[in-house]
Amino acid sequence: MATKPKLHYPNGRGRMESVRWVLAAAGVEFDEEFLETKEQLQKLQDGNHLLFQQVPMVEIDGMKLVQTRSILHYIAEKHHLFGKDLKERTLIDMYVEGTLDLLELIIMHPFLKPDDQQKEVVNMAQKAIIRYFPVFEKVLREHGQRFLVGNQLSLADVILLQTILALEEKIPNILSAFPHLQEFTVKISNIPTIKKFLEPGSKKKPPPDDIYVRTVYNIFMP
Repeated sequence: MATKPKLHYPNGRGRMESVRWVLAAAGVEFDEEFLETKEQLQKLQDGNHLLFQQVPMVEIDGMKLVQTRSILHYIAEKHHLFGKDLKERTLIDMYVEGTLDLLELIIMHPFLKPDDQQKEVVNMAQKAIIRYFPVFEKVLREHGQRFLVGNQLSLADVILLQTILALEEKIPNILSAFPHLQEFTVKISNIPTIKKFLEPGSKKKPPPDDIYVRTVYNIFMP
């Protein structure tokens, strides 16, 4: 029996949540070893388990993978979520890179000063509505297909859904002007593996709270 992938990261979303999403979408079960102390991180660093001394790190197929995008690419390629040819892979990569730029704002939001958090919500909404969502609305409208690329589920769909749902937690009507993205969100959310991940009791992490923020500071700050 193949060994399950093992994810090394604090017990929260952060940059590992996209990895959880794509593994879940592929129907891959995984284990997690949560970092809770600076000493745990130091042990991984001292044992040469972290190529650049950073997490996320995923143990998979005898490798210790780091760098979020590299991890996502490996899993997507392995599980047929990365297109069927170079053109499709490039489109998927462009869409993912753009979406991850927006997602990074969401990831960093809980670490802002309280006075800055509401301002950043407004900034996130503006960027989503003006820069990012019109791109995907147009793609879906023009090709009339269920998925962003190649008429099959890909990494691009998974990361876009993750980002939309995370934004909707802060701005529930964020898709009000984007009917095709509304339909996309419903359809992709109902793919069986993703639907299971969205149900209570899955390994999907809740929105960051004060405990998660303090844990991250305690582990990573000097």
